[in-house]
Amino acid sequence: MKHEPSRDSLANLLLPLALILGLVLLLSLNTGQAGGVSETASPLEAWLKIIVGYLAAGAEIAAAVVIGGAIVRGSISYVRQLFLRKQPLDATEVIRLQLGRVLALGLEFTVASDILRTAVAPTRQDILNLGAIVLLRTLLNYFLEREIQQGEQRHSPEQPVMRER
Repeated sequence: MKHEPSRDSLANLLLPLALILGLVLLLSLNTGQAGGVSETASPLEAWLKIIVGYLAAGAEIAAAVVIGGAIVRGSISYVRQLFLRKQPLDATEVIRLQLGRVLALGLEFTVASDILRTAVAPTRQDILNLGAIVLLRTLLNYFLEREIQQGEQRHSPEQPVMRER
């Protein structure tokens, strides 16, 4: 059984390193394309770009609303816990975990926005930029989810296995 934890720790080390390496490689690629290649776009493509632009802006607004609401809720909860309870450290961890879950959702909204912006007639540089952005946000989300799971495991009362001696 000692072999399994070493596999898990190796996987926990290699996955983030692979994501970071992929991000560095994507950011270092230079396609050599000029930024404004002017090809004649069809009217349908122009309308699609406008509609997708509004949808992407909506996804960014949704991310801002979700994250902003969580910040306000977390701040209010923290102030309440600070003044009403004697143990603000435990409350701080719970609030941090709640905020982390919402930040993960906000990251998903921002990734959706980036995907929408690249959906209509992307260039190779657009695709590379999207890949780098999605990879970076996936890396952030990975670490955030991992920390949330570790925090929930530490504070879960229904885990008698962790409390056995």
